[in-house]
Amino acid sequence: MLVDRAHIVVRAGSGGAGCVSFRREKFVPKGGPDGGDGGDGGDVVLVTDPNLRTLLDFRERPHYRGEDGGRGEGNRRSGKSGRDLELHVPPGTVVKDVERDTVLADLVDPETRFVVARGGRGGRGNARFATPQRQAPRHAEPGEPGEERRLDLELKLIADVGLVGLPNAGKSTLLSRISRARPKVGDYPFTTLEPHLGLVRLDAEREFLAADLPGLIEGAHEGKGLGLEFLRHVERTRVLAMIIDVTRPDPAEDLRVLLNEVGRYSPALLEKPRVVVASKADLLEPGARAGAPERAGLPGALLLSAWSGEGIEEFTRTLWTLIGAERRRDASEAREHGG
Repeated sequence: MLVDRAHIVVRAGSGGAGCVSFRREKFVPKGGPDGGDGGDGGDVVLVTDPNLRTLLDFRERPHYRGEDGGRGEGNRRSGKSGRDLELHVPPGTVVKDVERDTVLADLVDPETRFVVARGGRGGRGNARFATPQRQAPRHAEPGEPGEERRLDLELKLIADVGLVGLPNAGKSTLLSRISRARPKVGDYPFTTLEPHLGLVRLDAEREFLAADLPGLIEGAHEGKGLGLEFLRHVERTRVLAMIIDVTRPDPAEDLRVLLNEVGRYSPALLEKPRVVVASKADLLEPGARAGAPERAGLPGALLLSAWSGEGIEEFTRTLWTLIGAERRRDASEAREHGG
């Protein structure tokens, strides 16, 4: 099950208290102060883990705390610092501070580390407060408390291709045809209630990740039909595949609705490369398939059938061409940024 939202409370470890102590040696009956410092509290750190695909663990366990630092000891021995608490999240996790209503981090790259709560500093022992005028201080500092934060975690799937369409357009069947993913398939609207990912492998060297997104309806950009819950997953994709049921009364209007909803959610999404697919070709009469996209008001669309396999190879080749261009562009920008 994909859980793409979670609310958690994190608290870093508190610093250990400093120590009040004096040397007690055989021939030094009134030794000076030798209290050590307390150890620092452990941080709470988010780490992106490419093996994770959901925030389910955080939904089930919402509270986390770092380890406290140890108390200082005599003979100027410092307390042990608390261990950092590492919380593993899937790539694509957006971290928001609830109280400040700000985005703290957008964790995309694998193995990224981000400190969300810093441990408290350990208190100073009385040895730190000795001066020529005050040679026997009898006080030490308590440790500082660790930071506490209420966080919203929001997952935006990272995929090369996003399959976008109205309910029952055939997206799930298409994903199961081109990959090993097995989303629920049914001949009724809203079969898909959560995004599904599938690895599409053309050959040993060419593969990409596709996401089947739940069907959109008019008004999705305003949250109708849980549109806002699903549209955010489109933001991470490199290429959009607009899946249109060619047997519908007005396929051209369906495409207009999709583009309008996607664009009103984020105009930048319309700048992504996209391919339009006229699906369910197997439901057309054999003689009506030639030129069907043009007659449906979808000029240039790829006609295919996920059931029969017609047009699937051309579809995946087209996607790979667009994805390859986007990957090269991303790599070029990364090199320029690095330079």
